[in-house]
Amino acid sequence: MDIVDICGELDWLVGAPLLMAEETIHDNENPNGADAPNYQDDSFIWTFYKFATIKGHVTVRWYGESNGYYSESVDFEEIED
Repeated sequence: MDIVDICGELDWLVGAPLLMAEETIHDNENPNGADAPNYQDDSFIWTFYKFATIKGHVTVRWYGESNGYYSESVDFEEIED
């Protein structure tokens, strides 16, 4: 699983309440405008997370692929300071 692209500034998410959080998944199909890798495994997922605060919108795009044995989904973990 790799982050392919971040549209917007991650700083826009810091210190402001989230107004929107949305997940969009495209499994085994390449979404419009997404550059497919030179080689794709039989199993792959594009995952988009869209966040919004009063500072702006941020979209994070992940690409995961496997031979079908490993997970391709995105997991989040809260880290406390």
